[in-house]
Amino acid sequence: MTRYLVAALVATALPATPLEAQTADRAAVDQTIAAVYPSLVRISAVVVDYRDGREVNLEVSGSGTIITPDGFVVTNHHVAGRARRIVCTLADRQEVPADLVGTDPMSDIAVLKLRPATPRSFPAARFGDSSTLRRGDPVLAMGSPRALSQSVTLGVVSNTEMTMPGQSSLDLDGEDVGMIVRWIGHDAAIHPGNSGGPLVNLSGEIIGVNEISLGLGGAIPGNLARSVAESLMKTGRVTRSWTGFEVQPLVGRLQGGSPGALIAWVASSSPASEAKLQAGDVLVRVNETPIDARFAEQLPIVNQVLFGLPIGKPARLAVRRGSGDITVSLTPVDRPPASSIPREIRQWGVVASNITPFEARGLGRTANDGVRIVSLRRGGPAEQAKPPMLRDDVIVQVEGRRAGSLAELEALVRELAGGRDRASMLVTFERGHERRLTVIEVAGDRPTEAPPAEAKKAWLAVETQVLTPALADRLGLKGRTGVRVTHVADSTLPLRVGDAILAIDGQPVRATAPTDEEVFETTIRRFAIGATVNLTVSREGMELTMPVVLGSSPALAREMKRYEDSDFGFRVRDIADSDRSDPRWDARSTSGVLVDNVSQGSWASLAQLAGGDVILALDDQPIAGVDDLAARFEDVKRRRPASVVLFVRRGVKTLFIDLEPAWR
Repeated sequence: MTRYLVAALVATALPATPLEAQTADRAAVDQTIAAVYPSLVRISAVVVDYRDGREVNLEVSGSGTIITPDGFVVTNHHVAGRARRIVCTLADRQEVPADLVGTDPMSDIAVLKLRPATPRSFPAARFGDSSTLRRGDPVLAMGSPRALSQSVTLGVVSNTEMTMPGQSSLDLDGEDVGMIVRWIGHDAAIHPGNSGGPLVNLSGEIIGVNEISLGLGGAIPGNLARSVAESLMKTGRVTRSWTGFEVQPLVGRLQGGSPGALIAWVASSSPASEAKLQAGDVLVRVNETPIDARFAEQLPIVNQVLFGLPIGKPARLAVRRGSGDITVSLTPVDRPPASSIPREIRQWGVVASNITPFEARGLGRTANDGVRIVSLRRGGPAEQAKPPMLRDDVIVQVEGRRAGSLAELEALVRELAGGRDRASMLVTFERGHERRLTVIEVAGDRPTEAPPAEAKKAWLAVETQVLTPALADRLGLKGRTGVRVTHVADSTLPLRVGDAILAIDGQPVRATAPTDEEVFETTIRRFAIGATVNLTVSREGMELTMPVVLGSSPALAREMKRYEDSDFGFRVRDIADSDRSDPRWDARSTSGVLVDNVSQGSWASLAQLAGGDVILALDDQPIAGVDDLAARFEDVKRRRPASVVLFVRRGVKTLFIDLEPAWR
């Protein structure tokens, strides 16, 4: 389950119960709100996600609580753990940018640091002792449901040991949150956007961080959230030990016997395997701490004990094996992340990542060098390779050169693709026990060039409709064929709207049905550019002969020069004459460029730039055309400003669009 499904779980929360209907003392509720509400923040973030071979940006919202006067904020990992840009709205409605200090997927806790324009002190809430909670205790859930202004709901604690049912799990970046979290169940209403907000007792203390809903709201216990937040504030990460074995509740005949936890799996080449632990052993004591996991609700506490062992310091484990007890010593090691943060390799059309030791084990690999394919873009170069690549293939070489990490692979691809129209790359990859080769053909890094211009033809700057028999009859031209002028684009022509063109140089224009729309244009194209032709025209009952000079056909939209910016995620082209015929805007007096594509999940799409927009200016400076815009954006990438403001025309209106990239 990804972090984006957490919001779906929260969406099932129960309706709010009015404060007046609750048993909590109103005065105590008011005092609690006064103590914590000023510390509540609404979080608006742009987070990165990776799907179908692409890196996309998503806008998310959540809640958090200021826990120190200098501006540290506690929230959920699934709200801000992958954030590229964070803005916090304080209780007084001020907007303050924030930085991600550290994040912990296993507990779903992240810590931010407010970054005010000038130094200041913030109102801070304090943690209480979540271990003292009892069923029926009144609690307040605070946050910003559905990104609305901060709000408060009232409920009671219904369960202090809530776990996921059956085989369900809450997976965040490869970590099962339920391994260490027993949620505080409560019926205070929470919705998407409440995630990361505080659950508060009537002493005005944080006793939980709201995260999920399983019919009841679920909050991460405050004691766990506080210890994780303190570690993140101190070092930027949470250090956990790894013993190399996993436990489950006792089963079968063991369930009714003495306390303990059943060892279900022992990893090879791990501290546990070196200590000769076996699946089926029953763990009964870790150092001086007794172990009891007869029920699923007890497992998170056992895992917290194991993960909290000092790294590099021998631990004594009492184990029941068969009918006897043994004591073993093992030395825990630093537990690595479950998964590595991926990145998009745009030239190949893939999302790839380094390989953690856990992922290497899952792939059946003895080492964690190489780069794993996480997903592929449909129809992209890697999927079209000969032979095609697949998810979980591990790249080890490109053109015979080592690609032991994602950084090495990215550098190789940039070097091999740079400055070329096309690049062919021989890739060595491993699929299971096989070592394979494939060839990936990619486009080089050269700028987008204008497509070849089509051959110019003679052209008359008018638009027409076919003179059908019914129209000819009503216009007094029964039995005649031709076209009726509907628009004159060149004011120097003697033609008017309503003229019926019946012949060209004495040859009838044989157009009688709506399907004959191109007959007139095709006939004109047979003449030379600059030729003078005599048109036979019917105007207000009179038949006139009008000499006109034929011009050159205008450039088509598909011939216009283009610029594609992969960093911001949009493509533009110069304005064609056909665009200028749009009556919704005065295109003849408009310079600029036309947006013809915006990539989903890009910085441009987040800023609401849309296909069909005309970019008129960038940071108050008019845009003359594609070359001008391309040069301006290259300058933007050199300067890396916090935002870029585009002035655009959309239909008959104009508006300002603020692009706010998070530079790498």
